[in-house]
Amino acid sequence: MNSLFQTYKRFPFEIVKGQETTLTDNSGKEYLDLTSGIGVCNLGYSATAVKQAVSSQLDKIWHTSNLYESSLQEKVAELLTVGTNKKVFFCNSGTEANEAALKLARKATGKKKVLAFDHSFHGRTYGSLSLTGNETIKTGFGPLVPDIAFATYNDFAALAQITSDLAAVILEVIQGEGGIVNGNPKWLHAIAQKCHDLGVLLIIDEVQSGMGRTGKLFAYQHYELDPDIVTVAKGLANGLPVGAMIGKENLASAFGPGSHGTTFGGNPLAMAAAAAVLETLDAAFLEAVQQKASFFWYYLEKDLAPLAEVTALSGKGLMVGIHLKKELPVENVITALQHAGLLTLSSRDNTLRLLPPLVITGSELLKSLEIIKNVLQNMTVSQ
Repeated sequence: MNSLFQTYKRFPFEIVKGQETTLTDNSGKEYLDLTSGIGVCNLGYSATAVKQAVSSQLDKIWHTSNLYESSLQEKVAELLTVGTNKKVFFCNSGTEANEAALKLARKATGKKKVLAFDHSFHGRTYGSLSLTGNETIKTGFGPLVPDIAFATYNDFAALAQITSDLAAVILEVIQGEGGIVNGNPKWLHAIAQKCHDLGVLLIIDEVQSGMGRTGKLFAYQHYELDPDIVTVAKGLANGLPVGAMIGKENLASAFGPGSHGTTFGGNPLAMAAAAAVLETLDAAFLEAVQQKASFFWYYLEKDLAPLAEVTALSGKGLMVGIHLKKELPVENVITALQHAGLLTLSSRDNTLRLLPPLVITGSELLKSLEIIKNVLQNMTVSQ
């Protein structure tokens, strides 16, 4: 790997094959996957419907510009906005979706100021990075986009920072990179109400929590929120690069011809995959996710929460944070779990993050729980 910028701290093996929820590395070792490629391959690594859709589209056309009409884009947009009059802009990633949301909010309102929250993560392009409440990843890249302020997440004092001169407030209902932090429902509603009262747009970032991850298409639906703009990516096409910004119809006039664009956004292969994903994420599928999540959380609370190594659990659906005591570094736990045949992730504040494919079985969830429990207890004994 000498020809690459070392922007990633990589584990010393390569994933070369995936089947359902099992990944195989270049030495032949198999792993039960609880990462989904960081919340991307929600339908696992077989996903017949997705493969067939992409294969069929590949035989037709794999790229055309956005200078022409696209029935595929229309289909995916309709699936994302079913039952509403919202509009969709397709791009290539979550950071691009948030970049588009920032631009739309400023242009539609004629205002510049935006309020975001500490420990948030909205991406790494300049606009999205400016909205991100993580100073570490901003180091060396300033000056960033001006007129963006930050408030404390879940703190009702943040309401005082929402004033009529704001273009928008942006938040995640569950902070993913920020430590799997659940938004307080009363706080979320208070934020939404004040935005509505003052004519401030509410942007909800669903890049990690959306696409069925919590048992609903979007996590904000659990709280009956009504955001003006929603951003999605990751699981939308089960691994093909895609992002989308969804906005209310009254914002459409601000994004007319020539106002924003992308060469690859809405690519036919990505749209074919996204359509297959969204058609799979029907009511029955989402209900199954909720049932598996309820089952998993029961055993998480029963078998993991009481451990001395665990300080707290957080998350919703199949988006899980296991908060570990400081004496047990999460990086060491992840490596030990890899040796035991389980792939996991980390998050802020020494949190073990689990984002299993939504097609994972109950028995696989129990198996993963047993591995985590054994590893945590054995690591404590060996210290």
